[in-house]
Amino acid sequence: MADSQIIDKLRSGCVIPAHPLALQSDNKIDVRRQRALTRYYLAAGTGGLALGVHTTQFAIHDPKVGLYRPVLELAVETARESTDRAQPVMIAGIVGQTDDAVNEAQLACDLGYHLGLLSLTAVRGRSIEEIINHAREVARIIPIMGFYLQQAISQMPLPLKFWQRFVEIPNVVAIKIAPFNRYQTLDVLEAVAHSGRAREIALYTGNDDNIILDLLTPYRFNVNGHTLSLQIVGGLLGQWACWTKKAVEQLARIKEIRQAATPIPPDLLTLAGQMTLANKAIFDADNNFAGCITGISYVLKQQGLVEQIGTLDPNEHLSPDQAEKIDKIISDYPHLTDDAFVRENLDEWLS
Repeated sequence: MADSQIIDKLRSGCVIPAHPLALQSDNKIDVRRQRALTRYYLAAGTGGLALGVHTTQFAIHDPKVGLYRPVLELAVETARESTDRAQPVMIAGIVGQTDDAVNEAQLACDLGYHLGLLSLTAVRGRSIEEIINHAREVARIIPIMGFYLQQAISQMPLPLKFWQRFVEIPNVVAIKIAPFNRYQTLDVLEAVAHSGRAREIALYTGNDDNIILDLLTPYRFNVNGHTLSLQIVGGLLGQWACWTKKAVEQLARIKEIRQAATPIPPDLLTLAGQMTLANKAIFDADNNFAGCITGISYVLKQQGLVEQIGTLDPNEHLSPDQAEKIDKIISDYPHLTDDAFVRENLDEWLS
């Protein structure tokens, strides 16, 4: 089990960026800039880091690529250097068939990671019982964060019945809800509400298209004749891999509103729409998210944090006009960016 301080921090709600992969032109890790990204996220005030996830590129899990361990090691080593900050929640993406997933979970544990974000795409097509057994095996090794990955990437709907079974696994401590779909988001919330574990399982949005509204909304369910309230407490998001300082400020403000139970200011609702517009460009929604990883890297390159926007998969690249769409967002909504913060600190992070 993860230690109680880490679990308490997770439950309190954190900004957790889905950490990108900084590559050189030869597809080797750009170690200097990979470290700089980690330092940027920690300096911005994030509560955790997620490595080996979709934004880090699932290709790193391929043994022939051989980057899973080095990427995880770099992040945890760099995080340990930041002795002036509280220990971040370290989350490792876990993929593959059961034996491979268990091996990744053990490696993550050995390296000092606290949770595994469990992707289920490798077991697509299996029965719910088989998928639950797969998750149980991984959860024997490391506490897990469930993951509802959007179908545009996973081609895998996960029905309410699945989540009702999944939340029964004792070592499930959190869920990243990222189907980009209101109905499916509510399936997860409903399962947690009726599980008897609503105070144990930390709920995180992964809906990059609906971040602020997910975090602002009080969710209420009728459970055995009584009202049970749930809150999505934080986010684990690719969108938060850029302009991260602003994300930290936004979550802090939302927490203040939630704690004081004050009315939601209209400007936050306006900001929610602007963030969705930004995500549409960065994640390349017009092209079924084909350029989502390169879109994030494009923003980071503009800021000087990475040098290359290419990926391990040569078929992944910016879509036509995607760069122009991102540039227009930056021009039209400069208050969404943290360019000044990055400029002030970039040399230090790259040192």
